[in-house]
Amino acid sequence: MSAPQAPQPTVLDGIVAGVLEDLAVRQATISEADLRAALADVDPPRDPMPHFRGPGSSVIAEVKRKSPSKGELADIPDPALLASEYAAGGAGAISVLTEQRRFGGSLDDLRAVRAAVDVPVLRKDFIVTEYQLLEARAAGADLALLMAVSLPGARLAQLHDYARELGLTVLLEVHDEDETARAVEVGAELIGVNARNLKTLEVDLDVFGRLAPLIPDDRVKVAESGIFGPQDVERFVGEGARVVLVGEALVRESGSGGPREAVRRMTGITR
Repeated sequence: MSAPQAPQPTVLDGIVAGVLEDLAVRQATISEADLRAALADVDPPRDPMPHFRGPGSSVIAEVKRKSPSKGELADIPDPALLASEYAAGGAGAISVLTEQRRFGGSLDDLRAVRAAVDVPVLRKDFIVTEYQLLEARAAGADLALLMAVSLPGARLAQLHDYARELGLTVLLEVHDEDETARAVEVGAELIGVNARNLKTLEVDLDVFGRLAPLIPDDRVKVAESGIFGPQDVERFVGEGARVVLVGEALVRESGSGGPREAVRRMTGITR
């Protein structure tokens, strides 16, 4: 009888492995004590939830240079300028990709955006350690992304609680029914349903409609991936989303009014 084959690494496995390698370099350079000391110079965290719970749809607009699924998306020499356009268009928060290898981002991007806008800023990365959350707050982030798929067992609750201790609002991302149940159980106030399967990179726009009813109405539901215009926002708002997270469609926007008007067109949509 042949031995069972080991599972093949997924796209997500490869990304997290690279993230941990890069993290080890930063940890060897900047101690946790140094990060904690830096917190004294950071403004208090901004709370995005009043905006997200307000009337009409809210947009988390993303600074995103490239992705594993689409490759190069946009040349963004000045993330602060792009973020300022998003804020002027009414974005409820700005998401900044800080993963370098696959997305071309950095914590320097986040710092530049934080210095340029008054709206809350989200660190979007593959966060699997407390150190990364401390990095996020020290760089001025108000929110941090946690993904249930990469945080098995008790790690999800541990990192969620630690983020809250730091004053960070958690955007807890889910992809299936089991992850959704775990997100609800840990008490996440902001739950994102990603239509993109991070193990295969395939997109299924029906995922939000399937998972949203499993999320209590006192939580804020966020639709992620596959959003390219107001018609997509209308669909997800109709299925229960209060917030949409949009990246590719905004960084590639070159039409009338650019990213500012694109955000404005997706904001304020009601059922």
